[in-house]
Amino acid sequence: MSKNRKVIAIELQGHGHSPYSDRKFDHAILAADVAKVMDYLKIEHAAVLGYSFGGAVAYQFAIQYPKRLDELVIISATYKSKGWMPEINKAFQNMKPALFENSPMQQAYETVAPDKTKWTKFLEQMISLAQQPYDLGDANIAKISSPVLLIAGDNDGLDKIELVKTYQLLGGEVVGDFGQMPKSQLAIIPGQSHVSLIGQTGSILGYLNSFLK
Repeated sequence: MSKNRKVIAIELQGHGHSPYSDRKFDHAILAADVAKVMDYLKIEHAAVLGYSFGGAVAYQFAIQYPKRLDELVIISATYKSKGWMPEINKAFQNMKPALFENSPMQQAYETVAPDKTKWTKFLEQMISLAQQPYDLGDANIAKISSPVLLIAGDNDGLDKIELVKTYQLLGGEVVGDFGQMPKSQLAIIPGQSHVSLIGQTGSILGYLNSFLK
């Protein structure tokens, strides 16, 4: 994408090179962080993309800062707990930091984190947030006026009935042959889980390049 567009990859609090903090950790605060990065870089408005947890933050950004949003891209994410399949929410409730010990995720964290000793505390923050039911509100999603591209894997843990409802809130699922096509789009990539979807860069870039004009 960087060949044709200016791309800024933001590492949220505690992620990647961003340091761990004991500061309150929720979607609204992280969305405000994104806005502050844009302020610092003197970017008034932009297309915003988020994957997984970052997708929930991107939804929150769209709600909090509608005038700063050009397009919104959500990859394998939802704006409410019920947007996940019951098995996923059950897994969140049973999740413990020990589950990720010596995992590729831990190895990646320790490679770039400013303080590798914060690994367990970071996990505790993330798990605690994941275990809290959240719902950004159907009415708020329906108010998003910018075009939205929803991308999911067919077996990524998202409840596809809820995903279609989200698309409907965004003006989608119409009979395109009988009228104007909606400005928002939905793409479900076959044979993909939540994690494997990350590797489908060719398919995802194809959708992005078509959507972000």
